[in-house]
Amino acid sequence: MTRIRCGLPHGTAAPPRGFTLLVAAYALSPIDLIPDVIPVLGLLDEAILLPLAMWVLIRAMPAPLLAELRAQAEMASARPISRTGAALVIGVWIAGAVLLIGWLWR
Repeated sequence: MTRIRCGLPHGTAAPPRGFTLLVAAYALSPIDLIPDVIPVLGLLDEAILLPLAMWVLIRAMPAPLLAELRAQAEMASARPISRTGAALVIGVWIAGAVLLIGWLWR
């Protein structure tokens, strides 16, 4: 959560903010440096490059700002959990599975 907040314009310098956007774009992009169809290397590039990019991002952030963002992330993670929302999502997944099984059974 702290890493996501680092990309927000809250006092963050332009280079770390831009780097955050580039890392997020790479992580979400279907285009990889090494295609995922290559058995081991395709998945290994995300397993190495993304944590390395996060480490560089954390190192580039000023310490006081990073401490503030970590405190904000801790407060956000302490929010109450919506059991009703979780039950709704699980119910939708179960209904979808039942419909799919019924459709395949025919």
